[in-house]
Amino acid sequence: MSHAGEFDDDRDGAVPWRLRRVLTSATGGLARQALAERERWPLWIPALLGCGIGLYFMLLAEPPWWTAIVAVAVAAVLLVVGRGRDAVLLPAVGILLVALGFAAAQLQTWRVAAPVLATQIGPVFVDGRVVEVDPLPDGKRVVVAPQRVQHLAAAKLPALLRIKVTRGGDEVLPGDRIAVRAILYPPPEPAMPGAYDFQRRAYFDRIGGVGFAVAPVQRRPPRDGDGPARWQTAVAALRIAMTERIVAVLPGRTGGVAAAIITGQTHAIPEVDAAAFRDAGLAHILVIAGLHMGLVAGLAFVGLRAFFALIPAIALRYPTKKWAAGLALLVTFAYMLLSGATVSSRRSFVMTGLVMLAVLVDRLQLSARGLAYAATAILLLAPMSLTGPSFQMSFAAVGALIAFYETYRSRLGAWRRDAGPVGRAALYALGIALTTVICTVATAPYTVFHFNRFAVYSVAANIIAVPITGFWVMPWAMVSCALMPLGLERLGLIPMGWGIDAITAVAHGVTSWPGSVVVLPAMPLAGLLAVTVGGLWLCIWQRRWRLLGVPPIVAGIAAILIVRTPDLVVDGGGKQIAVLAPDGRYLIAGKQAGMTVDTWTRRGAVEIGAAFPKEGATPDGALACDRTSCIYQAHGRSVALLRAGSVPADACTNDLVVGGPVAPPCDTPARVIAAAELRRRGTHVVWLDRDAITIETVADWRGARPWIPPPVAEATAPRPPPPRARRPAAPRGDEPRLSSAQP
Repeated sequence: MSHAGEFDDDRDGAVPWRLRRVLTSATGGLARQALAERERWPLWIPALLGCGIGLYFMLLAEPPWWTAIVAVAVAAVLLVVGRGRDAVLLPAVGILLVALGFAAAQLQTWRVAAPVLATQIGPVFVDGRVVEVDPLPDGKRVVVAPQRVQHLAAAKLPALLRIKVTRGGDEVLPGDRIAVRAILYPPPEPAMPGAYDFQRRAYFDRIGGVGFAVAPVQRRPPRDGDGPARWQTAVAALRIAMTERIVAVLPGRTGGVAAAIITGQTHAIPEVDAAAFRDAGLAHILVIAGLHMGLVAGLAFVGLRAFFALIPAIALRYPTKKWAAGLALLVTFAYMLLSGATVSSRRSFVMTGLVMLAVLVDRLQLSARGLAYAATAILLLAPMSLTGPSFQMSFAAVGALIAFYETYRSRLGAWRRDAGPVGRAALYALGIALTTVICTVATAPYTVFHFNRFAVYSVAANIIAVPITGFWVMPWAMVSCALMPLGLERLGLIPMGWGIDAITAVAHGVTSWPGSVVVLPAMPLAGLLAVTVGGLWLCIWQRRWRLLGVPPIVAGIAAILIVRTPDLVVDGGGKQIAVLAPDGRYLIAGKQAGMTVDTWTRRGAVEIGAAFPKEGATPDGALACDRTSCIYQAHGRSVALLRAGSVPADACTNDLVVGGPVAPPCDTPARVIAAAELRRRGTHVVWLDRDAITIETVADWRGARPWIPPPVAEATAPRPPPPRARRPAAPRGDEPRLSSAQP
């Protein structure tokens, strides 16, 4: 049988007509599905804004200022041309939203720009006004708006400095003027390529330097012309005062958790307890978000409505339900400000506010559209928040919950109507379990990406801890706040502490179970993007074609399998080195503990092994050291790790030479990384293979952006990174807190 008509001009590589027909049918089917769900199109607005924001932060060089303006102008022209033509109009709207997200991120970068310290200075005297005070287990962390820094010109004065104080800071409050002698240095760069970029976070917080005090803090009288503290400072002072009164009644870890729930101050929680909450899947209790906002709004609404019902003259003449909703909204807004107005609390306030506004207009409905409004507002006002785990995990959890209950609302409602008292109690427990499972599954990729940990028994922990939080801890927290102006907060805090102790016991009990935490290597950025796109597709659409989002999610999660732990990691100073031993552990040269080594081991999902031998070889023969150098061998390659001040004559016989005051003059093809290059380009990560050596540096990963101090940017800008296969990327937002190790 002849197939002469099967191809149209096959010599030119045309597509087979049958394949064209299949593609046309498939695209036509997708178009029909999309048209059938036109009411869901607005839910893609924050997703497209996020694409523009993400594109901006992924660039390795700062784009020209007119880039976003041109993109918006092009989209506007397409909108005008495409009126009445969906084939042109819809892409134009998409381009416009992406351009707006890009422009918002670029505008925020320009708006927060402030001087940053280029090098370490000090000890120097710092004179300025306190903006924020964070209590720590061993002191306080003070954010100061400096008015004068010794030996620093006024034009180079950072907008804010963050200084750790261990002496004399007990009485310091936001709004005070202080003088302190401190050592200051630029915000630290990432510990390795792809790791948490505190330097970028500090730039957007306008923190131009960090350090620690070397003498007690001295309070100074305000200068002539100093105006009253701004309302933000007044709120910060209230937070500190409330936190101190809470800790005075509930000392130790109980008070730290109580302060986290009421004022959002988490730095006073001991790290062992913070780790227990995190590994048990209960960290959301310590972060003011949807659970807390919903409980505060609900308790305030019910309490106020009950109060109005006790006064017949008001209850019979006025719409007390709307009065209660309006006042509950004010209470929730005050709680958001008191908690520090974090991304998660702002998202929760917007969602809660929409519910209360719906009560005011007699239209009570919580939908995905409300979540989209909240995401759009946050992305336009604070684009940088997109890169942090708070935004990602918060919206992933709430979006998955709304999508699930939109699908199964009628079925769950029928079960509740037909159930008796026992059945309703069982349904409540089932609801907590379902909510925990959905939130755990939805946030798991982001947890692995940012924290490299997965809590296995989080469902069991939440089934016990969430009811205690909702029915006991939060009501007593509100009572404590109401009694605090009268000095009677003890009456509410003591019972609240009983509930906190029970939750803490649950956290420690669950983490003691075998296999409670699974440590995983950092997910590649491409994998996280695939999971995000698939999750959006699955949650936004409602018809069966939503299942097309499952394959990207599976592919993104499977990307963890291709992650390979680096064979060699060297910090920018050459003082800390890690090599991968045959047993899968890191052998460490330099300090065996600290945030740098913790980041290396956490992101590689490996444990710390022995220290480098001073002389001799390790039992497996992978590392041999003498007075001048250490030789590391893996995958048929050898690496010479030079000790300070030494350049052995045979260093060039290795495939890679690292360290040393100067680069040895190697005539062989050996690659040399001298100490100067380490300082200039930051931590180096090396993968050894028989046919290649792959090296990635912090400078390669970050490029030249405004948040990189000028000396670093100047060093990296003239040397664009060579083409390479990207290694696992990592969070570029908030570091997994709750640690007080950073100064």
